[in-house]
Amino acid sequence: MGHNSEAHAPDRDTARSRAPTVCKRPCVLSSPPRPCTEPPLEQFQTKKAPFMHHKFARRRPGPGLLPSRLAAAALGAPLFLAHMQPAAADLALPDVTVGAGLQTNYYHCENACIYSSGTPSSPGGSVDGFDLDSIRLYVNGAVTSQIKFTFDTEYTGSGSGPGANKVGVLDAIAQYDLSPAFNLWAGRFLPPSDRANLYGPYYADDWAPYADGVADFYPDVATGRDNGLAYWGDYGPLKLQVGAFDGGSLNSAVADKSRLLGAARAMWDFWDKESGYYLNGTYYGDKHVLALGIAGQTQDSKTAWSLDGLLDEPLGGIGAISLEAEYQKDDGLVATAASHGWYALAGYLFPQVIGIGKFQPLVKYSVKTFDASTAAVTENFVPGFELKTTEVDLNYVIKEFNARVGLYYLHQSSHDITVVGGAPSEAGVKLQLQM
Repeated sequence: MGHNSEAHAPDRDTARSRAPTVCKRPCVLSSPPRPCTEPPLEQFQTKKAPFMHHKFARRRPGPGLLPSRLAAAALGAPLFLAHMQPAAADLALPDVTVGAGLQTNYYHCENACIYSSGTPSSPGGSVDGFDLDSIRLYVNGAVTSQIKFTFDTEYTGSGSGPGANKVGVLDAIAQYDLSPAFNLWAGRFLPPSDRANLYGPYYADDWAPYADGVADFYPDVATGRDNGLAYWGDYGPLKLQVGAFDGGSLNSAVADKSRLLGAARAMWDFWDKESGYYLNGTYYGDKHVLALGIAGQTQDSKTAWSLDGLLDEPLGGIGAISLEAEYQKDDGLVATAASHGWYALAGYLFPQVIGIGKFQPLVKYSVKTFDASTAAVTENFVPGFELKTTEVDLNYVIKEFNARVGLYYLHQSSHDITVVGGAPSEAGVKLQLQM
């Protein structure tokens, strides 16, 4: 299971990146000179040619040659330009969009960190620190009006271990988008799964969407992504997604990983349509959304499935509400210990603009239960116990998902295990920017 989505900026179907356009590069040879894309002419000019011997220097044309040469140039120039114009049009390059996303935070943890990377120096102790949670680069381009390409990167996290403090491949997608009802994607991207995986950390309503072991509890290669092929389409209020993905590279718990993983999702929008492949955790009152989705994955006879829903509704002049819920069941696909869980989230966006943004309080509660009959320890959870996670946020929304900051508090508890020093808790400040 991975902490994603996510590709995937506002144009979220050209990348889970979904990055706003910051640079367009129409490269047409017949257009006027393009600013900032070609070096000044003087970089290619020299004041003198010290290695040119005088006997190889071009002789200055005499008085009799100059008029004839000028006349030939004048007559040939229109013919040359007429010949070059069609060729220049054929060499026009498509637009390319580039964007970036950043999440960073300060944290204070008691007994243990729940979502951040810090570790107390002693059992029952505390730790403070700063994390660079994520830094992403989004690149999208169109080969034709129907063939597109997405390449996104993700920071692998700080630390001294192998692969730490580096940049890795997040998304690499070849897209054939024939129509809203027929789209084929191949490469590395978010597979059909639950809503939480399809909106990722940058488009989640809360700051720690994957702390509870319920959201995005599916196998992955990295950050919620898989390598494979998928079809998806929008049919009015219905959205369908189905695909096949490489099994050997996944972190699934099945015995035979040579089998492909199959994934599918169906979703129905009762009110406003959520177009495209990717989803949101909230729309901050911009849409009237009531949606219900079901997803499932299978490999080597093991399965996992989930049921999720979102109610996102503007309340006129009194703000907007967001209600999200999910139920998840894993029968040995993700972990050898079978499990199930659920979460519920509620947020309210105040209508008043204070300074440059709006305040949004939010609360989320989840329960994750592992099967007591399975004697295995998997994913840092002890089988046969119930993990409860509470998250409380106070967000300051400046420009929706492109600029927001917030205070967060996390607490986890279980009646089935004893933690030295008490149950872990974490508090901090988070900042997110996208451009």
